[in-house]
Amino acid sequence: MATLVKIFMFILFSQFLNAYDASGQDITIQIKNIDNNKEYVFVVLYNAKDAFLNESYKGVKSNIKQNSCEVIFKNIPKGVYAISLFHDENENNKMDKNFLNIPMEDYGCSNNAKGFMGPPKWEDAKFEIKNKSITQIITL
Repeated sequence: MATLVKIFMFILFSQFLNAYDASGQDITIQIKNIDNNKEYVFVVLYNAKDAFLNESYKGVKSNIKQNSCEVIFKNIPKGVYAISLFHDENENNKMDKNFLNIPMEDYGCSNNAKGFMGPPKWEDAKFEIKNKSITQIITL
């Protein structure tokens, strides 16, 4: 009978660990050096290379205070992710670009990745979530 109780407790404990692991981690994004406190910053989280800068996994708007803001994506599963953001100064829900397709509003990516003659690359912006929450600091 004691062996049966031990097996039951082991199974119960294993289920608890699996539930804890499946709950995911938090990604905190601190955006600094925003030009002004006008309108908001739109922050997007991507979970695949093919989706990067095209199709978001999660997204949120954040108000700006004292030329900075912070966003937290909660309960994110283990995996590889990237972040992009832009300062939507005129609240039209899109990044404004000029006739050469160059952004007219401030933007940034995880790891402070910068593009050369185009947008940042997934390889430069990606990061991995493992067993602990992380913080990305993005400076505009």
